[in-house]
Amino acid sequence: MTFVEGPVRVSVPATSANLGPGFDSLGLALGLRDHLEAEVVADGLSIEVTGAGAEQLPRDERHLVVRAMRAAFTEMGARPPGLRLSCGNVVPHARGLGSSSAAIVGGLVLARALVAGGSLLLDDDALFRLAATLEGHPDNVAPALFGGFVISGRQDEAFFAVPSAVDPRVGVVVFVPPDLVSTRTARTLLPAQVPHADAAADAGRAALLVAALAGQPEHLFLATRDYLHQGYRRTAMPASLELVERLRAERVPAVISGAGPTVLAFSEASEAPTTRRLLARAPQGWTAHHLAVDVEGARVLA
Repeated sequence: MTFVEGPVRVSVPATSANLGPGFDSLGLALGLRDHLEAEVVADGLSIEVTGAGAEQLPRDERHLVVRAMRAAFTEMGARPPGLRLSCGNVVPHARGLGSSSAAIVGGLVLARALVAGGSLLLDDDALFRLAATLEGHPDNVAPALFGGFVISGRQDEAFFAVPSAVDPRVGVVVFVPPDLVSTRTARTLLPAQVPHADAAADAGRAALLVAALAGQPEHLFLATRDYLHQGYRRTAMPASLELVERLRAERVPAVISGAGPTVLAFSEASEAPTTRRLLARAPQGWTAHHLAVDVEGARVLA
């Protein structure tokens, strides 16, 4: 097995899953990116982390990027003697913006790029399946890898991901609170069963959301009405649900991003007056970002 000489650099986007009614199935890549760099060295493991999560993340084999890299190397039959890794984290951690998926996808793409002919040993479809297996579900890793808007899921033991169009007029504003909520905690609040009427209503809204994003953004408000998960999670993120409700009372298509607590509101892609007014709605102590839909996904940088 031959490794490339010198460092490899990878960029991977933030993602927002669910998008209201698309629970565990819809995901959108956003223009907020982590930057990773790695190279094969003679021995040992060196990890440098700056930015989001820098004070909490481990600097050993437990680091999620390293775990993903090891999984990819195993798939390709590669055993690097040592690794140096540098992570410039921009995606907020435990906020519902896909930080773990960015780490997993970034690590897999890094490892593949470090192996000469890696794309022949681990193509995008195989890399996606490995990423979804490591994450446990595909709704964030799919847009992190492929970019854009992706419909994904699992059938028996197989994962699938189908890209769908996004109208270029669509952008988002994300409101990021200072508090963290883990995905695991958020999932424990969900009931084992929901009323049939709620499930039917949610399916209709999810279908409408695909059409709205593809070219009819005037339907985004109706399309983002959720019946399955957001309300059940109120105790974990009351301020986030209150913001969603305030925005929706003004017919802003607002949702909880992923498992929360970040709030995502669909807006124009341009810095229109309505977008500027949305940015000003961030509660005290929160940060707001106007982001484009990222159509590229993870990429190796020259």
